[in-house]
Amino acid sequence: MTRLSIAVRGLITVLAALLVMTAATTTARASSEPKAPKDFVTLHSVDPTILQEMRYFTPHNFVGERIDGYAQPICVLTRPAAEALHKAQVRLLRKGYTLKVYDCYRPQRAVDHFVRWAQDLDDQAMKAEFYPNVDKTRLFADGYIAEKSGHSRGSTMDLTIVRLPAKPTRPYHPGESLVPCFAPKEERFPDNSVDMGTGFDCFDTLAHTLDPRVQGEQRANRLLLKSTLEELGFVNLAEEWWHYTYKPEPYPDTYFDFPVSAKSLRGNR
Repeated sequence: MTRLSIAVRGLITVLAALLVMTAATTTARASSEPKAPKDFVTLHSVDPTILQEMRYFTPHNFVGERIDGYAQPICVLTRPAAEALHKAQVRLLRKGYTLKVYDCYRPQRAVDHFVRWAQDLDDQAMKAEFYPNVDKTRLFADGYIAEKSGHSRGSTMDLTIVRLPAKPTRPYHPGESLVPCFAPKEERFPDNSVDMGTGFDCFDTLAHTLDPRVQGEQRANRLLLKSTLEELGFVNLAEEWWHYTYKPEPYPDTYFDFPVSAKSLRGNR
């Protein structure tokens, strides 16, 4: 055997070892990720008719990029919350509407991402749409950003109503011109939702569910969502027309951090 062939074999052995180590590290990382408790499910497995537009998997949100922890664009909830949402969907389908969720379970790492963004006062990329009238220094004091979120407990979701037949919503293109979230519906970013008076995640008092300035069809739409969900055990956050929590929560004091992905729920039924 020549010295060259010995050297080549040695190099192949080293490369093979590196590949094995890399695979082992990747596997270790995957196995070290926290898993969801057995009573967490994908919303699709409970009700595949509810529309899902998972905003934090996309750059169309107040941060302007995909948020940490969103490995897949799926809605994950505790089973009681998902089953109650299914009951609400049945009622709305009879009236010619469907629910659409923007966010469901939110891992703690995503909340941490929000906090880091809020502390970076130089990052104002999405201000023109999501918080045009709010100084970024006020996001914590005014309650728009917090270090903990009820979403991380698994029974809170952000959602709206869409009239059937549902028209598709065009994708957001990073860098496109932004319009205030409280502009008239025909001017702000298109959403197939009924007109709720503001867009989702609008950091403005007009997003308060019962703000007296919101009247007519917009108020009726908010009240349709509110009455349908409250009859089934959901509680609205008064400052956000889209934010509801199913009560009683299975995990009222636990904030989870498993990623939003099917792998996190592997084995759950």
